[in-house]
Amino acid sequence: MSTISGRAPRHSTTERPVALVTTTWSGAVVRRTAALTRLVLGSIFLWAFLDKLLALGHDTGKNPVTGVTTTYGDAAWVHGASPTSGFLTHASGPFASAYHALAGHAVVDWLFMLGLLGIGLGLVLGVALRPVAAAGSLLLVMMWASTLPPANNPVLDDHLVDALVLVLLAALDAGRTWGLGGWWSRLAPVRRHPVLR
Repeated sequence: MSTISGRAPRHSTTERPVALVTTTWSGAVVRRTAALTRLVLGSIFLWAFLDKLLALGHDTGKNPVTGVTTTYGDAAWVHGASPTSGFLTHASGPFASAYHALAGHAVVDWLFMLGLLGIGLGLVLGVALRPVAAAGSLLLVMMWASTLPPANNPVLDDHLVDALVLVLLAALDAGRTWGLGGWWSRLAPVRRHPVLR
């Protein structure tokens, strides 16, 4: 087959360009890596929720100075302990007084716990990744700002990296691989309001 100019086309219909083959393979790797990253990050948020809810002794219930764990249930949110007071009362840096004022308030506790649960479930299920990325990034940036300067770097820490990863996962539509993102995006309210994807 020839073109109008008389030259043969670059690729016949039976061969695939190398770039397309590479893109197809790397696309699958990107989708699966994004899905695995989504599941891991979602599990981190869900673990934080469960640890604060039940004081499983991993982080919640530990004395921040000595590292000694109290009786597990004593620090549980279900037993009346505040999930935010331990972290916020130890805030440092230029915003410390604002964070100290928020520590232990019931509204702050509820917002924090619902945020951890919603972000974790959204990531694990692969749904509502845009709202999850927005809420999760806000929460992570606020946590970063509560401990300025970070311990291992004058400016950066893992909270900022995780916030960027959340945005990337939403941009990649990572809920479609190993998640319910495809089903979620077909729901009528989500089709009408793409911000919910």
